[in-house]
Amino acid sequence: MNNSNENHMTLRHATLVALLAAAFGANTALAQSCPANGSPLTYPVTKKLDQTDNYHGTTVADPYRWLEDANSAETKEWVTAQNQVTQAYLAQIPQRAAIRERLTKLWNYERYSVPGKEGGRYFYNRNDGLQNQSVLYTLKNLGDTPRILLDPNTMSADGTVALAGTEVSPDGKLLAYSVAASGSDWNEIKVRDIESGKDLDDHIKFVKFSSTAWTKDGKGFFYSRYDEPKEATKLADVNYFQKLYFHRIGTPQSADTLVYERQDQKEWGFGGQTTDDGRYLIITTTKGTAPKYRVSYKDLSKPDAKVIDLVDNFDAGYTFIDNVGSVFYFSTDRKAPKKRIVAIDVSKPAESNWKEIVAESADTLAGADIINNQLVLKYLKDARSVVRVHDLKGKQVREIALPGIGSVGGLEGKRGDTETFYSFAGFTTPTTIYRLNLKDGKSSVFRQPKVDFNPAEYETRQQFYTSRDGTKVPMFIVSKKGLKLDGSNPTYLYGYGGFNISMTPGFSPANLAWMEMGGVYVVANLRGGGEYGEAWHQAGTKLQKQNVFDDFIGAAEWLVANKVTSPSKLAIGGGSNGGLLVGAAMTQRPELFGAAIPAVGVMDMLRFHKFTIGWAWTSDYGSSENPDEFKALVKYSPLHNLKAGTCYPATMVTTADHDDRVVPAHSFKYAAAAQAAQGGAAPILIRIETKAGHGAGKPTTKQIEEVADRWGFLARELKVGDGAKAMGGSN
Repeated sequence: MNNSNENHMTLRHATLVALLAAAFGANTALAQSCPANGSPLTYPVTKKLDQTDNYHGTTVADPYRWLEDANSAETKEWVTAQNQVTQAYLAQIPQRAAIRERLTKLWNYERYSVPGKEGGRYFYNRNDGLQNQSVLYTLKNLGDTPRILLDPNTMSADGTVALAGTEVSPDGKLLAYSVAASGSDWNEIKVRDIESGKDLDDHIKFVKFSSTAWTKDGKGFFYSRYDEPKEATKLADVNYFQKLYFHRIGTPQSADTLVYERQDQKEWGFGGQTTDDGRYLIITTTKGTAPKYRVSYKDLSKPDAKVIDLVDNFDAGYTFIDNVGSVFYFSTDRKAPKKRIVAIDVSKPAESNWKEIVAESADTLAGADIINNQLVLKYLKDARSVVRVHDLKGKQVREIALPGIGSVGGLEGKRGDTETFYSFAGFTTPTTIYRLNLKDGKSSVFRQPKVDFNPAEYETRQQFYTSRDGTKVPMFIVSKKGLKLDGSNPTYLYGYGGFNISMTPGFSPANLAWMEMGGVYVVANLRGGGEYGEAWHQAGTKLQKQNVFDDFIGAAEWLVANKVTSPSKLAIGGGSNGGLLVGAAMTQRPELFGAAIPAVGVMDMLRFHKFTIGWAWTSDYGSSENPDEFKALVKYSPLHNLKAGTCYPATMVTTADHDDRVVPAHSFKYAAAAQAAQGGAAPILIRIETKAGHGAGKPTTKQIEEVADRWGFLARELKVGDGAKAMGGSN
């Protein structure tokens, strides 16, 4: 029950918390008296060690450091014991079976990727509904019967081997494909003859964060790799010194040619891209995850050509689009935070000679390609997609009509193509594939799935709210029509807020199931993302990272103040950097939420840079090795801001044993500390998936199981009601 007086008291309490936080630091979590009802769970005993570290004169305890060793017998025993507690708890939830059944039905629909064309053939992925992995198909003409080219479901019995990337040679004869096992970032590249469907002997190992770029003659490709890792510790060891190689078809990997490396720069990474005319190799150099790059090129028409630096500093982002002879087209945020299109003639590369083709606009440029000798540009307007076509001189030709509020993907091709394909999806619009005729700008449906629900029963609205410092922030609110604003709606607030990544509308059978249960689904477009360009991104990084958490908390406060929900009915979720977001929000404002689900989160902000690719995140987070950045990090680091005796919301931490992006130690240590700190009866669980990684390539069966557990957990903790009756409606 939530009457207006109770809501008023909640807001008054929220204001008090905000004032105290301002006075004593944004990480202040109020110790509060917890409800007396219910009995706390009994958790596995997690030993504490007398481990401390000195950071610039500040001593910080790290009693659960031993959980960082995922291979130790003790850690494995702890994982098993925690999973037993979690699964026993979830098994008692009566709605879970009905939720899983409904999810399986909703998930069972055809899904397609955007087709690409190479060498006179079309290629796209399709999932018939419940296949663990999507299957790669090819066809020569759009009216032909598609032929299976590669089925990853045959590569493992449980669907845990996934396609991580595909690239077809320009003549359409060979397919280079990357595979990942159990969700690991480590990939292996193999080559398949497209006509026969048989693999060649070529086999490339030790690949991570790599593109595959074919030469024009199809005789080989460029790729990026690291030195061979130690097998026992490859899921945790730090990754440095990436190198760019060329592999010639029919030769062993040991014969591959080293194209580019920088022995003096251990943090630099290299991505290779060949131009459509085959003349140039474009090398984009990254340093961490900051969207600021160096750009070099190599003239492949000259056997002994050297790599030439075109942009030799990390001053801005530069994304190569295409070339017309020696003129290279880039999208860049150089002198344009929301990006613009420039042309650089490599024969006179000085910045004073650059030509602006399309100026920065009020909307954020999110993607660009040259097709039909026109610039096809994807923009974000308040986090929703807009598509515009310009000629190569920069004049706008037309805007492509889209079906509504949603996100566009695809729109790629070659300069001489007259057609391209794109996907369009909304929160209640299943991903539909369209063919775009660039001669007249008209779209036609190529593939449209049928999902077992009625989209007319749902609505999406965009709401702007004010964050703590006065910044206007948008969020999407999605629910069944006729939402009652009485504070009783179970609500799932999702966010990310980092690494220049934009949260845009997308279709998910998981979220649809939540709304069928009577839930409200909300996505907040927080600072740190890319929705409004680089300035928006930078406003949520390093010493300004607290802005992201304030934006998220501001969304929650707006939802409560406007009676969409109430704290006891409000859950928060997010993954990876979003897991950090959830961990920070629940430690700063535990009384504002009824439940929290931090997934594969970065929870130890003092040691994240010591594992795998974590060092690369210092561009967004900063580093505890820097005194000023340490002071900011320790104030919000979820692991270090749990306060003993605090009443934390019901929490289910999720991670996976093969996550080599955000190593599971983050979640292990956080869950152990949260269980020890919990002052109330609300459960603190950790769900540890096996044979899975950070999320990419996760089999359909595992996705359904995980979502059923998530919604089941929230159904119980937020008192959603009879899940079996709520789900499916008239279905």
